[in-house]
Amino acid sequence: WYEDADKYWKTVPSSVDGMLGGLEVVHAPDIRDSTKFIEKLRTKHGLKTQYACDCGAGIGRVTKHFLLPQFEKVDMVEQNGQFLEAASSTYLREEKQNGRIGHMFSLGLQDFGPAKGRYDVIWCQWVLSHLTDSDLVKFLQNSADSLKHNGMVCVKENVASRGYVVDSEDSSVTRSAEVFESLFKKAGLKIIEVQTQTDFPDGLFKVKMWALQ
Repeated sequence: WYEDADKYWKTVPSSVDGMLGGLEVVHAPDIRDSTKFIEKLRTKHGLKTQYACDCGAGIGRVTKHFLLPQFEKVDMVEQNGQFLEAASSTYLREEKQNGRIGHMFSLGLQDFGPAKGRYDVIWCQWVLSHLTDSDLVKFLQNSADSLKHNGMVCVKENVASRGYVVDSEDSSVTRSAEVFESLFKKAGLKIIEVQTQTDFPDGLFKVKMWALQ
């Protein structure tokens, strides 16, 4: 399962269009709604914005346009070393030189064990579909342990209308909101806020954001 996903992503170009599967049109509304979500968590729930971790970071599209404008420092976790190399050498070169990019972990999330008490936010976007249910629960538990006081795990993912939708091309599974929320509960996490992405083109999966503690 994980090897097949790795093979698929090694065929994807290291560009914003590549990160978005040819749907660069979703970039602006994606960044806008994610920013509103974090602003709500900051003003309503007292979220601190010092240190974030971008999981499934790719070349750093989310890091560059959303997380760095909100957080002082960002770590990146990405299975594909080619994407991290593109981030380091070109896409986020200036930000890395300025010390705003911390660690770059070349790992799949099933192998990522973040340091305890490090992050204000762990942001997981369009990546958890590659984890099995059991690995997802384990990852969420590890992520919760890595949060600072009042930190949050944020999940932004496609959601199916019900059950599971499996994509054999990239070895991913789209879960329904109900499945996601049952897995959050299994991991011992509570939903603090939930929001639905707006202004994406018709014909795409609905996208939801959850903040968890």
